[in-house]
Amino acid sequence: MKQAGFKRIICGIAISLFASAASGQMVFRSAVTGDELDLTEGLEEGRDTPAVQNFMQTGVNIYNEDEEALPRGESLFATACSACHGHVGEGKIGPSLNTDRWDYELNTDKGLFEVIYGGATRQMGPQYEVLTQDDMLHVMAWIRHLYTGPAEYTEWFTDEQRARFTPYEGE
Repeated sequence: MKQAGFKRIICGIAISLFASAASGQMVFRSAVTGDELDLTEGLEEGRDTPAVQNFMQTGVNIYNEDEEALPRGESLFATACSACHGHVGEGKIGPSLNTDRWDYELNTDKGLFEVIYGGATRQMGPQYEVLTQDDMLHVMAWIRHLYTGPAEYTEWFTDEQRARFTPYEGE
């Protein structure tokens, strides 16, 4: 009896993994529980932009270091994030976002998206009712722009972006 239940669980996991792989979409998980995030929750607009579609397939944020996208990311960060994380991501009641000392897997854009979308512990709630998925990618690009740590930890950058990287010093 126990073996049959175990087999059903394994089959369910395998089917879930196959379905995600077949759709070509990455699986995004809660940074707190590890459960799969429901990306249909929250604001509907901003889910079908080319940037979001690309990100959902690849985990690559095409807004990173995009000079046209950064002002929007800066504005969104100022209104939605800076009260807790500081104007340049230095941290206030929320942790610093501009260094490589993170509480979660923020060294990838997938990990950063999972925290913004699904929330974290303490006061960081899910942001899917406040920001569209496209807004989140803009905010993420601004957070990456604010980075002050060493280049070798910039997994989110392309090789070309990493070669040109200089730590943020203010503008």
